Amino acid sequence: MECKKEENMEWCNCSYPCSKKGVCCDCIKYHRERGELPGCYFDDKTEKTYDRSIENFIRLRK
Repeated sequence: MECKKEENMEWCNCSYPCSKKGVCCDCIKYHRERGELPGCYFDDKTEKTYDRSIENFIRLRK
């Protein structure tokens, strides 16, 4: 499967500078290993807090 990094960058709202930005499969793997969710699961304001915890995601959805 070909990575669509350029296309992904058009909607990626992650504000953290890293090499996985736009490479969704790597980003998801990285956060999953840490018990987190990628920044794209959060709105722009919440994403900037860098609290990527699953607990935070659930709390915001209630």
